[in-house]
Amino acid sequence: MFGWICSVPVAPMRKEAAHRSEMVSQLLFGERVQLIESSGDFVLVKNEYDSYTGWCQRSQLTELAIFAESIEPKILSSNYINIGMLREAAIHLPMGVPISNWKGITDPHFTYSGTEHSAGSIPFSESNIVAISTSYLNVPYLWGGKSVFGIDCSGFSQQVFRYFGKKLPRDSGDQAKQGEDVGFLVESRAGDLAFFDNAEGTITHVGILLNNHEIIHASGKVRIDTIDQWGIINRDTELRTHTLRIIKRYP
Repeated sequence: MFGWICSVPVAPMRKEAAHRSEMVSQLLFGERVQLIESSGDFVLVKNEYDSYTGWCQRSQLTELAIFAESIEPKILSSNYINIGMLREAAIHLPMGVPISNWKGITDPHFTYSGTEHSAGSIPFSESNIVAISTSYLNVPYLWGGKSVFGIDCSGFSQQVFRYFGKKLPRDSGDQAKQGEDVGFLVESRAGDLAFFDNAEGTITHVGILLNNHEIIHASGKVRIDTIDQWGIINRDTELRTHTLRIIKRYP
């Protein structure tokens, strides 16, 4: 049962139960988790949204008075930064956190005064894909990150798709296992995901196609670069940075 909820804007999920351990992902405010085991001040948790597991500080989670059944959170914060009140103190929240998971929770008391977005309420169209994805432009790259405070490539694609009610796994390798193959780049369209591999053939990167020659992705920062049949060309350096492996479309 997902009886705990993240009560800070973003909480690191670590590989091991230590502050110096690698951050493998993050919990966003309002994401609910299941506690698996404890180790000192850390707890191993499973994220309700994408089933990702990692170690978090117990103090960054709040136990719910009423254990809720697993549901799909629909209402997300929609401004770049949003303001709520938690225990009568302001809390600044990044866009895309599931506000609706706090509905009906009175302890701790939470109120929200920012704008809202209902996941899946807008068409998965080129204009909407461009609008949502480009709102992350210049967000710094952060391994394991998935918010405007810092984001990695698969966290970026996962969060953008979340706005459209489309659920993606957390990691690029798992994202590449879903969807339908697009045979050629020239056949691609806005919202298709392009995946890139390393010399060993392992998927290591993902980006969102804006059309059949431009891609938005998190590499150093969220940026728009040129893509051709061989991969990504950095527009600043004109160097090829990623080798194209496969393109996927998600219904």
